[in-house]
Amino acid sequence: MSVHNRNRPRRAQGDGRLAELDLLRFVAALAVLAFHYLVAYASVWGDRPAELFPAVAPLAGLGILGVELFFVISGFVILMSAWGRGLGAFAWSRVVRLYPAYWLSLAAVAALYGLTAAKALDPKLSTGEYLLNATMFQRLFDVSDATGVYWSLWAELRFYLLISILVIIGITYARVLIFCGLWLAAALTAELLGNDLLAEIFMPRYAPYFVAGMALYLVHKHGNAWLPWLYVVAGWAMSLHSALTRVHGRIDLAGFANMPVTDAGVILTITAIFTVMAVVALGIFRLRPSRTLTALGGTTYPLYLFHSVLAVALVPLLRDLMPPWLTATLTTLAAVLLSYLVYSFAERPIQRLLRPRRRPPARPAPAAHVEKASVP
Repeated sequence: MSVHNRNRPRRAQGDGRLAELDLLRFVAALAVLAFHYLVAYASVWGDRPAELFPAVAPLAGLGILGVELFFVISGFVILMSAWGRGLGAFAWSRVVRLYPAYWLSLAAVAALYGLTAAKALDPKLSTGEYLLNATMFQRLFDVSDATGVYWSLWAELRFYLLISILVIIGITYARVLIFCGLWLAAALTAELLGNDLLAEIFMPRYAPYFVAGMALYLVHKHGNAWLPWLYVVAGWAMSLHSALTRVHGRIDLAGFANMPVTDAGVILTITAIFTVMAVVALGIFRLRPSRTLTALGGTTYPLYLFHSVLAVALVPLLRDLMPPWLTATLTTLAAVLLSYLVYSFAERPIQRLLRPRRRPPARPAPAAHVEKASVP
């Protein structure tokens, strides 16, 4: 039996912009924001947020898994954007995508703690450590992230390095299947052995999401076949362990009262993430591209990077003047507005300057507009 269904369904044809991914990315960013604002940022509020927002804390706590949704989307979209590209073009596209907004957010963090009296979430970094953060490789040198949300970018960078192997040898359907199988096997081995070096390379806690996203892209591009779906199911099963471990670690740190998330909630959330992405891959859920959805997708990455800065800057100013709900709402709106301004007037212009000018291709290129969905 062939693993590749050559009778490709009509819904799988074409790699145009998937507006539904723009929406999903924005939802994922809001989920992470809700987790931080309504559950995690005790030092920002001067109180336990779960006690300030008891009605929604169990749901907001599940927002910690918004990053897991980002990872599945990233596996899907990075494979889409890398397909048919050389290593240089792929690497430069990642630099252009990741670094402009990242550098702006890093400058904002440095200014916040260097020029104001803000103390909450202060990483207490030296100038040299901030400069090392600018490379995005600070964790390689055991230097703390300038802000907590940067941790996921290190996982993204390692994913890009691994997929660069595919780019070098040339991406094909069969090679992607082999790559996914080998990566899952290596990740499982690293987890079972408890080897730190292997875990750093193969990321057993995050590989299942990236691999599942890649397999779902194969389904989207080439149609149904049993092996990609096997990888999706395996990724889902491994992800349950990873997600439960991550949430349990947070509960052990803060206590269940301050992180009121149940195992059932985690399992349902991970299952929902995989289900929604499967529906997208099959073409069942489609949205017509629009300026609004494009703006939401573009705003997502700055929102992920900047929402912590806004919380530290605004919540202490507002929390004694108005109810917690109003403080959280105004801070959220300010974070979304700032992120849109960063996207529109800084990130996009910088990216236009950095992207090489190319002649229009004879046929529509698959990845020109989809890269926006690649990172948080």
